[in-house]
Amino acid sequence: MSKLYRPDTPEMKERIEKLERRHRRTEHLFLWALHIIERFIAAITMLALTVALLIEIYVMFTEPGYCADVSHLLHHLLTIVVGLEFVRMLIDTTPANILEVLTVAITRHVVLSHDSAWSILAYVICIGGLFAIRRFLIRRSELTEEMVEME
Repeated sequence: MSKLYRPDTPEMKERIEKLERRHRRTEHLFLWALHIIERFIAAITMLALTVALLIEIYVMFTEPGYCADVSHLLHHLLTIVVGLEFVRMLIDTTPANILEVLTVAITRHVVLSHDSAWSILAYVICIGGLFAIRRFLIRRSELTEEMVEME
């Protein structure tokens, strides 16, 4: 076996360390780029949600009888709320925020849907499952930790 390919030689150790440093720098660069893209998407989404909310408020006061249909009003407003929760999850990706987004989205669907009793029971079981996951499967210290951390 050649001396060049032996892992215990100083040259090989130095080469391995150099490759590991390059790998860490590349990984850090990709994580940084992903965080920047997430922030950009969150900003665009916030802008779109703000415009949607302003349009909704404008229509609410200008269209006669708009508030008479509560289902329509709730549909639009709860969609904006789910969008805001999604933005919060993009900015701060913690298990707690992810579970909150899922809970709000499922709850919105339960409130607005006119499904059968079995479907509503399935939604309630899903929400209960999310609460059980939060309570029993995720440690309290992990609930607020960023899932993908930059070093």
